[in-house]
Amino acid sequence: MAHPDYLWPPPPVVSLPVRGTEARYPVNRIFCVGRNYHAHALEMGVPVDKANARPFYFTKSASTLVESGATVPYPCGTDNYHHEMELVVAIGAPGFRVSEAEAASLIHGYAAGLDMTRRDLQLVAREQGRPWDLGKDFERSAVCGEVVPIGALGVLSRGAITLAVNGQSRQSADLSQLIWSIPELLADLSKFYHLQPGDLIYTGTPDGVGAVRPGDRITGHIEGIGEVSLDIGQPE
Repeated sequence: MAHPDYLWPPPPVVSLPVRGTEARYPVNRIFCVGRNYHAHALEMGVPVDKANARPFYFTKSASTLVESGATVPYPCGTDNYHHEMELVVAIGAPGFRVSEAEAASLIHGYAAGLDMTRRDLQLVAREQGRPWDLGKDFERSAVCGEVVPIGALGVLSRGAITLAVNGQSRQSADLSQLIWSIPELLADLSKFYHLQPGDLIYTGTPDGVGAVRPGDRITGHIEGIGEVSLDIGQPE
């Protein structure tokens, strides 16, 4: 039954499991960092010179989030559906215009995530100088594993990040290869947004992105953080 103050029931709170507790992490916003590994920037045909650039971002709606282990249908409107394996930073405290030294105080934890992409639609938008929404911000395009509290992990600066499709390696890199580190990203992003508990930041993908098809199984791993997986179903 609809709430008397609403025309229809509002959507439920989107949340993620948290390692070591029954309490869940309620998701507020999803920020994604573009081209944050040199090798991926090169494979996309847009090399990055950090000395003359700054991070750039796009967003996904919280409603696009699905938990690791889900089966999702092959999305409509694309013939080139790509995986992108990413470290996700889960914000746990508010912050605005924070310094790099203050960045750690904002972090609740980390997760392994997939930024699923309709690559053909993204590239058309890029070539036309238009927003990437059709290629990036679509249903079930943000996949995330459990949130691992920061604890003794501290601010991550290294650790293997890998992805396989049907057991075959596709992506293999190290977090030390991030162009902009976690403190740099939080300091920069907080110049433009009041970061809030529940914000997720997908920090960018290594090279090796590629297409998946119905029936494929994606498995990703980040050293010290854990796993993320996704099964691709038939088109809707």
